[in-house]
Amino acid sequence: MGEKKTVVRDYCLIVLGAFIVGFAIKNIYDPQGLVTGGVSGLAIILKEKAGIPLWVTNLVVNVPLFLLSLKINGWKFLKKVVVAETAMTVALAVLPEWAFLKDDLLLTALFGGIISGIGTGMMLLCHATTGGTDTMAALIHTRLKHYSIARILQVLDAGVVLAGATVFGIQYAFYAIIAVMALGKTTDSIIEGMHFAKAAYIISDHKEEIAAGIMDMGRGVTVIDAKGAYTGERKDMLLCVVSKKEIVEVKELVAQIDPRAFVIVNDVREVLGEGFMEH
Repeated sequence: MGEKKTVVRDYCLIVLGAFIVGFAIKNIYDPQGLVTGGVSGLAIILKEKAGIPLWVTNLVVNVPLFLLSLKINGWKFLKKVVVAETAMTVALAVLPEWAFLKDDLLLTALFGGIISGIGTGMMLLCHATTGGTDTMAALIHTRLKHYSIARILQVLDAGVVLAGATVFGIQYAFYAIIAVMALGKTTDSIIEGMHFAKAAYIISDHKEEIAAGIMDMGRGVTVIDAKGAYTGERKDMLLCVVSKKEIVEVKELVAQIDPRAFVIVNDVREVLGEGFMEH
C-alpha cells in the first residue's frame, strides 16, 4: 500500500512539475522571446519564424529522443518521461496566455529560471524529464555521473540559446544565460535539498567543556582522533553539525571557553538523521 502511494505521489509531482515548466515557457519566456535552451527554446524560435504552436514542436521533436531513451533505459524509465512530456504538451496547449512580465527582461530571466527550475527539479526528483534536452541530459548522466544533470543541461541549452540569439538578438541571449543559470541553481537546490546547516570542526585543549556545552544545546558531538603534521602531536578534534542560527551560539561558546581554539566552519547542503531530516 505504501509503495502504491509513493507511485501515485511521484506521478502527481511529475504532472505538477510539467505544468509549472509549461507555465514558465508559455507565459514568461515566449511573450518576451527569451530562448533559454532545450526543445522549448526551439519551439519559441519556430513559433516566431513559422508560426508553429509551441505544443506541436514540443511533441514532434521528442519522438526520436523517446525511442533512444527506450533503447538505452527501457520502458521503466520511459513511462515517467511519457507522462511528463504528455503533461507538458497539454500544458502548452491549454494554459491561457498571460504575459505579466512585459518589457522587463531581467525579471523574465530571473523568475522564469526560478519557476521552471522548481518544476524541473520536481520531475527530476521522481526520475522523470519533459523530454528534449532534459532527456538527453539524463541519458548523458548515465555515462558521466560526476556531472550533475543540471550542469549537463546548461551545456546543451547553451547551443539553443546561441540559435535564439540569431533570431531575437544578442541582448536576449545574455538574459537567457541568466535564466539558464537561475534554472540550474534552482534545480540543484530542489534535487540536493534546501535544508542547509553548518558543520564546525573544533580543535581545543578544553574539548570536554566545549563538547558538554554543545550537547547542552541539544546537539551531538563526534570526537575525531587527529595529528598535527608539524608537531606530530595527537589531539582530539570535535565535529558538530548545527543549524545556521545555532552556529553563532557555538562560536560564542568556544570563544568563552577557549579563545585560542582553532575552529573551521563549513556549509552543509543537507543533513539526514536525528535532530534534522528523516531519511
